[in-house]
Amino acid sequence: MQVSGIIERKGDRVVAVLAGTSVRDVAETLRKERIGAAVVKGEDGGLAGIISERDIVGAIAQHGEPALAMPASDLMSRSVVTCTRQSSTEDLMEQMSAGRIRHLPVVEDGALLGIVSVSDVVDSVLSELRLRADVLREQVVAAATRSADED
Repeated sequence: MQVSGIIERKGDRVVAVLAGTSVRDVAETLRKERIGAAVVKGEDGGLAGIISERDIVGAIAQHGEPALAMPASDLMSRSVVTCTRQSSTEDLMEQMSAGRIRHLPVVEDGALLGIVSVSDVVDSVLSELRLRADVLREQVVAAATRSADED
């Protein structure tokens, strides 16, 4: 399956915060939205980075409570790994595994089109496996029926 199918199923909504948003507010946004990462937008509205629960926990461990007042831009990953609508689930699994990444923004021609999480990829792969299992089951039943009819 391609990312386009995942986006069709889950939608293209992307939760984003501004670079100057406090870590406390980012954490609250992640909690409210029940997500693990948010895209960080720069002053121009473009993709400036991504900030995750992991980034926030690391900052709190390192700086304590003062980390909560820091801006998202201080913690965000600036080198954002992205994918396109044409990326396959296999491509995503390789990228996510190699980089220990759980969220990939979907970007084409500089435009942010969505975001794919590791759970989206797992759901997609499980759907494909279930479909294949159903097809194989139907083929076995059909073959058994033909064989019984020939006897």
